Amino acid sequence: MHGHGSPRPGQPPADPHPAAPRPAPSASASPAGHGGPPVAGPSPGLVPGSVPGPRTAAGVCHGTLGELYQGPLRAGGAPDIALVSFPVDRHSWAYFTPGAGRPGALPPGEKAARAVRLFLDHFGLRLPPGHWSTHSELRVGVGMASSTADIVATLRCLFRLFALPYDQGVVTGVLAAIERADSVFLDEFALHLSARHQVVRTLGTDIGFHTAFVTEPGTVDTSAVTAPLLRHYARRASEYERCLTDLLKGFESADPAAVARAATTSATLSQQVLPKRTFARVLAHREHFGADGIFVAHTGSLIGYLFAHRPPAEAKSELSAFFHSLGHQCSFAQGGYG
Repeated sequence: MHGHGSPRPGQPPADPHPAAPRPAPSASASPAGHGGPPVAGPSPGLVPGSVPGPRTAAGVCHGTLGELYQGPLRAGGAPDIALVSFPVDRHSWAYFTPGAGRPGALPPGEKAARAVRLFLDHFGLRLPPGHWSTHSELRVGVGMASSTADIVATLRCLFRLFALPYDQGVVTGVLAAIERADSVFLDEFALHLSARHQVVRTLGTDIGFHTAFVTEPGTVDTSAVTAPLLRHYARRASEYERCLTDLLKGFESADPAAVARAATTSATLSQQVLPKRTFARVLAHREHFGADGIFVAHTGSLIGYLFAHRPPAEAKSELSAFFHSLGHQCSFAQGGYG
């Protein structure tokens, strides 16, 4: 794992236009992830299809509060959609308890179930009798990466169940076979090509924010808006390039105020193609509340404020009253890592 602000090997320190990444490998082809070691087989002495004992195995994965950046990134000449997801301290859990139950039981959720099948096929394993249970703090369809977090939590549970060494390459390979994904499989910020499942560069763990946010009604079909997004990106290419450059500089210098300013720019650009109903009011009151910036789920329903320092109780009450006047219940959460 690279440290704060460090580019991937062979990339210049602040070049937002890397060479074309290789397509993500399939789950059955022993994927190497984003530069990790080759996929390992079952641990020595572990009989495929067996588990170490009757204990419950668990996997956990954090979600996101949308993105600090979503925009174009040139990769080999053609622009692709790049993200800097905004990790949040809210999670998805998956549990498997061996024992009573039918062999081969799958977890709830079509994508999580498919992830289990791909994992078992990859390692040549079979699930023992037992049952799955899950829990999530992540709302579905609003921009919190709930489905990706469910998949990653399920895979982490399986690695623990079968006492296999955790392999990020397997995780990214399974994700590539299922959906366009956020970078919640990492425990740091990253510039990430979601369709290619390519980590362009890791951005470290120095930046963190306190947030106040709301969820507007409705959902966005990401596949349906890809074409309009790319047209918008082409029209605003130079503005997005400046925004991304400023964001990366903010991460390199561990400057949350600079990151927050760039996130506000990205949110403002997004408003031109996928508008939020409350955006103008939220932006107009940013200085009043002393917020460092604004973030959104660019193809979701979240919008909120970024604070480099924890707002006092009085400010939280005022923020709650403001968002209530807009017809929404305010939530508070810590995002990022610093």
